[in-house]
Amino acid sequence: MSTRIQIQEPELVQQLQERSAKAFDMLYDSYSAALYGVIQRMVTDEELANDLLQEAFVKIWNNISQYDSGKGRLFTWMINLTRNLAIDKLRSRGHRNSQKNRSLDNAVNEVDSSLSTTFSVESIGLKKLVDGLKEDQRFIIELLYFKGYTQSEVAEEFDIPLGTVKTRVRMAVTELRKHFDLK
Repeated sequence: MSTRIQIQEPELVQQLQERSAKAFDMLYDSYSAALYGVIQRMVTDEELANDLLQEAFVKIWNNISQYDSGKGRLFTWMINLTRNLAIDKLRSRGHRNSQKNRSLDNAVNEVDSSLSTTFSVESIGLKKLVDGLKEDQRFIIELLYFKGYTQSEVAEEFDIPLGTVKTRVRMAVTELRKHFDLK
């Protein structure tokens, strides 16, 4: 049985900013599965999802100095960074062109492999927690974090004032935080 050393978030961030490889390993071990789940909900190609996870951790490592604990928790910052990276990739011209050009065999193989993947947001219980939110909050969280919408896109497409979208997200995140031991 391995023992995992847990440190408080401010100490972890400080060690990451000091470029500690040990802290980065701890960060990766603690958060890679959750970040992969976010990516996987947006990207069906397993190889691309793995590449995006690696890109996300490189970006986290390179930009940790920009993290501001006054604006939110480290995990929230990492999820937003990862989600935005995936959205940028999906919207890129190169990705759209590659999707148009892939063969039917590859498409069938991608669907088969994505259906057989054992890890998902459901397996870590996040989907169940989101399902427990109020309907208006759940709707927006699903669009933002599982389907890749931005807050502005939700507001525009569903004719909801942007301020209302932001308020519902804040209320949902507050509710979800109650399920975690965040000291």
